[in-house]
Amino acid sequence: MKIAVIGAGKWGQALHFAISKNFPCVITSRHTKDIPNFVTLEEALSAEYLVFALPAQIVREWLKENFIYSGQKVLVAAKGIEQKSGDFLNEVFAQFIPTQNIAFLSGPSFASEVMKGLPTAVVINSSNEVLAKEFAAFFPVFLKTYISNDVIGAEVCGAYKNVLAIASGISDGLCLGNNARASLIARGLVEMRRFGKHFGAQDDTFVGLSGAGDLFLTASSTLSRNYRVGLFLAQGKSLEMILEELGEVAEGVFTARAILNLSQKHHIYTPIAHEIALILEGKDPKMSVKDLLAD
Repeated sequence: MKIAVIGAGKWGQALHFAISKNFPCVITSRHTKDIPNFVTLEEALSAEYLVFALPAQIVREWLKENFIYSGQKVLVAAKGIEQKSGDFLNEVFAQFIPTQNIAFLSGPSFASEVMKGLPTAVVINSSNEVLAKEFAAFFPVFLKTYISNDVIGAEVCGAYKNVLAIASGISDGLCLGNNARASLIARGLVEMRRFGKHFGAQDDTFVGLSGAGDLFLTASSTLSRNYRVGLFLAQGKSLEMILEELGEVAEGVFTARAILNLSQKHHIYTPIAHEIALILEGKDPKMSVKDLLAD
């Protein structure tokens, strides 16, 4: 048995660290990195179990260019919705890998805290319960795993919470207060559930680790890249400057437009995500606050 992590960013390295506690695990990325167990892409793809920790927006192209299915079992650790197509990641991966061989990781899990071995709980979501349990067995005691079959619910929550984290960062950046942030997160959870239910998500997912858990974490800490994007937007910085300073992918920037497009297409009421998409395209955040309060 061999396990490989594809993607050596902070999240990929954190997953590699956790899995390596009890099992042999290698890691790879586009650029060679001086980290333990780093191997070539060719060697990594020969593993039976693959953990994908790539940015959501590059997944399809990466799979087209690099991946040939040969029975591998895949755990998707990315969170987002493809902006160009509006496809959820399960739809993207299903074009390359049989559904019964795919699982999706969700839940509140900052990479920096996983790297310290701090207690963390996550959910492994798959239509194949046996596969989900196989991946769950790879994680150490400090990273507690739960099993769910609500793939679309986990995907919606993982993508949507990043957009709501941007909103929360804007709220704090504008010094709107604790009441405003709490109200925003609570209404954001309602909005996220409304969106997810349209695509068949289960109610329990939104009040569990994948939904409320990940949302509360991401929308309330400067450890969150998306929250920091919101803070900087409220300070008047341009999106281009913010992303350059971050030096990392903030998935909510792309997901906001994807959610707006999908909500307009399917006539789903998503006022917070709508305003975040407009702010990212240049709207004054203070005007968005006024519009949300008046809506």
